[in-house]
Amino acid sequence: MMNSPDFSHTLPSALDFRQRLLAMLGLCCVLIMVALDQTVVGTAMPTVVADLRGFSLYAWVGTSYLLTSVITVPIFGKLGDDHGRKPFVLTAIVLFTGASMLCGLAQNMPQLVMARALQGVGGGMLVATTFACVPDLFPHTAERLRWQVMLSAAFGLANSIGPSLGGFLTEYLGWRWVFFVNLPVGVVSLWFVWRFLPVIRHSARPPSRLDWQGAALIALFLGSLQLAVEWLPQHKPPLLLGGLAVLSLSALLTLVWWEKRSPNPLLPPSMLSHRGLAPLFGLSLLMGFGMFAVMYYAPLMFQAGFGLSPNQAGLLVTPLVVFITIGSMLNGRIVQRLRHPTRLLALGLLMFALTAALLSRVGPATAHGLIIANMMMGGLGLGLLMPNLTIFVQQLAPRQQLGVATAMLQSTRMIGGMLGTALMGVVVSHQFQQRVGAMLADRQQAQWLHWLADPQTLLNPDILAQFRQAAAAAQPDALLAAARLLLVDAIHFSQWLVAVILLLGLWLARKVPPVELSGSAPSPVSVHD
Repeated sequence: MMNSPDFSHTLPSALDFRQRLLAMLGLCCVLIMVALDQTVVGTAMPTVVADLRGFSLYAWVGTSYLLTSVITVPIFGKLGDDHGRKPFVLTAIVLFTGASMLCGLAQNMPQLVMARALQGVGGGMLVATTFACVPDLFPHTAERLRWQVMLSAAFGLANSIGPSLGGFLTEYLGWRWVFFVNLPVGVVSLWFVWRFLPVIRHSARPPSRLDWQGAALIALFLGSLQLAVEWLPQHKPPLLLGGLAVLSLSALLTLVWWEKRSPNPLLPPSMLSHRGLAPLFGLSLLMGFGMFAVMYYAPLMFQAGFGLSPNQAGLLVTPLVVFITIGSMLNGRIVQRLRHPTRLLALGLLMFALTAALLSRVGPATAHGLIIANMMMGGLGLGLLMPNLTIFVQQLAPRQQLGVATAMLQSTRMIGGMLGTALMGVVVSHQFQQRVGAMLADRQQAQWLHWLADPQTLLNPDILAQFRQAAAAAQPDALLAAARLLLVDAIHFSQWLVAVILLLGLWLARKVPPVELSGSAPSPVSVHD
């Protein structure tokens, strides 16, 4: 065991090249596990809700994960700064892997949503600690950018095989295997991290008391907001919805008040008002909103709207996630050579907004090559956004608050993802049900509304067969074809909204101050093997 208050002397002597390489391999395995989960689940979701018969909880499978993640990220970002990140990475791997097994064993949608919520706790811990481990191991910016190629490659490996793997497993082995695939990756990750990742603390002072009041207020604010958004299209009592809205707003105002007065705030107000960090957090929020809105509803359009198989839908989504990695690797080559590297944020935002806009124009007859080219462009745009947001935040934030700053960046991305998945789910469901109701009213066939207003009829072969038998005298194939087109129209409308919202980020990108990437000043830490 080694202790030293001097970062510049301790880290190189405590960690040789081999240990840092193997520690990075462990972090890469962790990233592969998290990225695999995000990509394979999106492709499998239409089949999952068809099997478990719970389209009303479609968005909750994603948002329950995001909700628990976004609550735990700032907590464990702060704990990682105070105690070192290794214990939390190990705990998170075990929790995430165990929850993945529970997801695969779920027998109904509520069980799956609960297991995904537990998985989100582990995922939040991983996100809060894994990304902040990299500047711990490589404090100087130039060196860190070179080593981050490993993370980009790992992320690319998971993303390149994720959608196709999700489609393949769903089609040939069953959707449960999209969760069981995390088990072997989790075991490998656990061994590498336990064996080679050191414990690094950024202060010789004793750990401070955690801001549990702030954590409770964050959970109350996000939880009540999520319930209000989810229940709005389900015609819940107005008094209940109003109460949730008031509760959410009250929790937010109380959180702001408390964090300004807390001696050890979970979300330091200085970061939210920081001239450089605040617009980066805002961009992360918008990026998460757009990314999850596209990745959750594009597969639904391809499968339920176009009638493609899960495997075919996975192949169409794969270029998006593959080119995130290619864009990240290209970004690593050019970002240090630009006089104004922050301009890459606006470029990436424009590219992804254009992808969402073009998705609103594709139809069943659109050539798959054009869809793939559009997904490639969107992936490149995200590849310019994601790594640069992390690089710029870690460059501007005080090193003693590195974990908190990184966690807040990931938190805002997850909040954006939660809102994007939920709000676009509301938009798609409302638009689809309204248009199907109008179509059937015009045809005087309102008796089929409860069948056709539920996308499960378009996804589940058993329900589809039952509908064809029940509507045998009413030209069921014509009704199904019309319902598919109406679902496509509803998803088109949601993607237009995504494109418009993303363009708001151009104003935020202009607010990001110049960032110098020549290096970073070391600061005191303690290192333990």
